[in-house]
Amino acid sequence: MTESLRPLDERVDEPRELPGLEHPDVAVWRPATEEDLDALVEAQHAIDAADHPTHATTREWIAEQLTSSAVDNAADTIVGFDAAGVVVAYGAVVLHPLHDTRVQVYLMGGVHPEYRARGIGRLLFAWQHARAQQQLAATSATLPGWVMAYEDEGNADAVSVAIRTGLKVARYFTTMVREVGDPIPELVPPEGVEIRAFGADVAEETRLARNDAFRDHWGSQPTAPERWGHFTGAPNFRNELSRVAVEVATGRVVAFCLVTVNEADWAAQGFTSGYIELVGVVRDFRRQGLAPATIAATLAALRTVGYERAILDVDSESPTGADTLYTNLGFRPDTREVALVAAY
Repeated sequence: MTESLRPLDERVDEPRELPGLEHPDVAVWRPATEEDLDALVEAQHAIDAADHPTHATTREWIAEQLTSSAVDNAADTIVGFDAAGVVVAYGAVVLHPLHDTRVQVYLMGGVHPEYRARGIGRLLFAWQHARAQQQLAATSATLPGWVMAYEDEGNADAVSVAIRTGLKVARYFTTMVREVGDPIPELVPPEGVEIRAFGADVAEETRLARNDAFRDHWGSQPTAPERWGHFTGAPNFRNELSRVAVEVATGRVVAFCLVTVNEADWAAQGFTSGYIELVGVVRDFRRQGLAPATIAATLAALRTVGYERAILDVDSESPTGADTLYTNLGFRPDTREVALVAAY
């Protein structure tokens, strides 16, 4: 029997004030505004080039963070500028809007590579962690509370800062790559299930399937309609390359493999690619071969448009054995990302 928890507002010590951010290389710290989009994109692309040069954050994703109803920019964001008005560092503290099994707060942002190793990241992360504690302490939920951050394994300084601030390494996520030109198995879904291209008509059904499929995955909470709409409506989301498995009798989506394409990544990658954002099977349809069949259909779609490789990320300790599934389908490991957590 699971021990009942006291409310988070009784378990988390709320900082009365946020830590100071004074630093000689930062002329101004202030909350982010929508007018900062261009400057933030420029800074994030510099961060991307240093930490993961083959994957650039899209402008649309950054814009979404600035306009999301889940973020109070005045309280939950901070941007540091140098004397010339260039973004030195920025951070966002995002409280997940849905609390199924946990209350989760994500720490996002980074320090421009030209300003690293000067102590700015330590100040920024301490501010973010304290703000996250304030958010957790503002809820009376009797659930675990997590403060979460994701860092590229190669960015050892960022990982070290997170650990010194109180987070612990909880998980590793592996990027895996597959040549689309390699043989693709011809896999047939079980009787009564049809694999088809994703479309607006199945968007909500797919969101519900995603929430069911990921219910037992580490660090996952339900995706809200607003976030799902941003994801599937983004310019880099590809309906024609994404695949869903539909139970014909009911119209229910029971499996999915969803793809985005960021052509801006291709030059640095040295090849054309599609990124598989999400793969999942609802729990009552597992162990029927739907995951490999849906992925194979997606790979075939990528081949049809002439893309050279498929890329995805997988939890190294996935409860569904996803890493083994992808290996059996021809994916090979590449880089890794570190997930860090402070649990309350």
